[in-house]
Order: sequence, then C-alpha cells, then structure tokens
Amino acid sequence: MAEDAAGAALEVRGLTAGYGSLAVIHDVSFSVGRGEIVGLLGRNGAGKTTTLMAIAGFLGRYGGEVRVDGTPLVGPAYRRSRGQVGIVLEGRSTFPSLTVRQNLQLAGAPVDEAVELFPELRTKLPLKAGVLSGGEQQMLALARTVGRHPTVLLIDELSFGLAPAVSERILERLRAVATALSAGVVLVEQHIHFAASFVDRALIMNEGLVRAEIPAAELAARESEIERLYLGGVDEAA
Repeated sequence: MAEDAAGAALEVRGLTAGYGSLAVIHDVSFSVGRGEIVGLLGRNGAGKTTTLMAIAGFLGRYGGEVRVDGTPLVGPAYRRSRGQVGIVLEGRSTFPSLTVRQNLQLAGAPVDEAVELFPELRTKLPLKAGVLSGGEQQMLALARTVGRHPTVLLIDELSFGLAPAVSERILERLRAVATALSAGVVLVEQHIHFAASFVDRALIMNEGLVRAEIPAAELAARESEIERLYLGGVDEAA
C-alpha cells in the first residue's frame, strides 16, 4: 500500500464481502491517505461497487477489517455515515420530489456551504431535484454528502452519463473538497484516461481481486496494457 497506514484516513485489510452466501470481492486490501484520491478501476462486474458498499456497511463482511483514522469501522451504514464515511452511488443519491434546499437540509448539509462549493445550485434551491440536469443532480448528491464533513468519501461512477466538461468541473471541486476536509476519497471509474487526470494512484480490480496498484503518472502510458490484462476480462496479474 502506497500510503503509510499509520496516517491513513481509510484502511481496508483483507476485505471479503458479497451478497447472501456469494462472495464477490476477496481479500481486498488498500489504504487512502488524508486529502488523497484513489481510483478504483475495472470493467463491469469487477467488484468495484461491491467494495464501496462493503466499506460503507451496506453489505455484510465475510472477513477482513475496515478502519477510519485507525479505528475499526463497525455497525450498519447509518452509523458509519455520522461524520465517518460518506457515499455517493451511481444514479444520483437525491430525492427527486424534494427541492434542492430540502435535499440538503434532510442530509444535514449546510446550504451556504453547498452553494459555495457549487454556485450553480444557488438559483436551483427552490426547484425540485428531479428537474435538474444530470450534472446538477450529481453536484447536489456530492454536496449532500460532503456537507456532513466525512473523513472518507466513497464515490461510484461520478462521470456516468455526464459530458466530459461537466465531469471535469465536478472532479475539480472534489479535489478541492478532499484538500479542504483532509478527507480520503475512493473514486470508482471505468475510463482510464479520465481517471488519470484526477486520481493520485489507481487500484485495478478484476474478478473481485485487486490486481495492481499504479501511480497516476503511469496510467495514461500504460492504458493499453491495463486494458489488455485487466479490463478485457483476461485473468492475469501484473
């Protein structure tokens, strides 16, 4: 693990988890430092979202340990979200029938902080979340989560369905949030070239296992190799 575990915001050790009796991820271990963004890359079905769900407490663990600031993270998801772990899942984690302001208030996120982070939301406060554009909904979902000032942020497919320019703008704000809150971020992404611009390093998943850890500076240059070995379904370790 690249980050010294002693100073890590998040430590995942030997995590095995899944659905019912079916284990989907196996012996997953990594750490994330404060202010660091770690990309979790892999094709569909690699175990990326399952990893986030298991860390957040939405899935039972069959083995392993999760620590935040050195303290074991136990209990259901609603307990973990109290200032420790925030998660934004694919599909916009908002309530479409409530206004933007109500969405923020329901999450306990200060409205003034939200519009400072995303000025685009200021004029949208009285509108229902369901009428926002995809980019605005993603901004709202992120604002709802970071407003609780979590130590760890877990974000699933932030760029999904968004124009590249919108995704880049949101990810630039995410970098600012990670720095301001000194939070560790795990960002699930499928597109290597996109992740290379925003993450500090990347973990490559295939068939429920972490197969490689690659510095961001090497991602773009090794894109073809990574695609061939890990994202095309070939089960081979680097």
